[in-house]
Amino acid sequence: MTATGGFAPKILVFSTHTISDPGIDLAGSSHLHYSPTVMVISLPCTSGIRPDWITYAIEQGFDGVFVATDGEECAFLPNCAELSSHIVSRAQEMLKEKGYEPRRVRMAAICSVCADPFVNHMAEFSAALADLGPSTEERAA
Repeated sequence: MTATGGFAPKILVFSTHTISDPGIDLAGSSHLHYSPTVMVISLPCTSGIRPDWITYAIEQGFDGVFVATDGEECAFLPNCAELSSHIVSRAQEMLKEKGYEPRRVRMAAICSVCADPFVNHMAEFSAALADLGPSTEERAA
C-alpha cells in the first residue's frame, strides 16, 4: 500500500554488475524518485537468469519482475540480449501456464547512465501492474 492507501506493486529487478547497476545507482544518487517497493538483485549477466527464478518471484508475492539487460554491451556474451529475450519469453509462457498474467514480466536495456530511463520504466511498469492488481489475487481467481 502507498501512503495514500493505494496498491503499490512489489517489483523485483534483475540487474547486471557492470552496465545496468551503475544506471540504477545513478537514479538513487541523483535523488530520482521510484517506488520503494522496487528491489534489485545484481548478477554478472542477465543471460544467466533462469526462467523459474522469475516465476518463483511472482509465486512468492512479487507483482512483477523487470530484467534490466546490458543490451549489446554485455561483457560476457555477444548474444546476451537475444538469450535474455528467450529467457523472458519462456518465463512468460511458464507464468501463463501457472495462471498468471505474462505481462508481469518486462525487459529493457538499461545502460550505466540510464537513470532517467530506469525511473521511467519503473513508473510505467508500476502503473501497468497496478492495473493488473496483486499477483496473489490473480492466482486465487
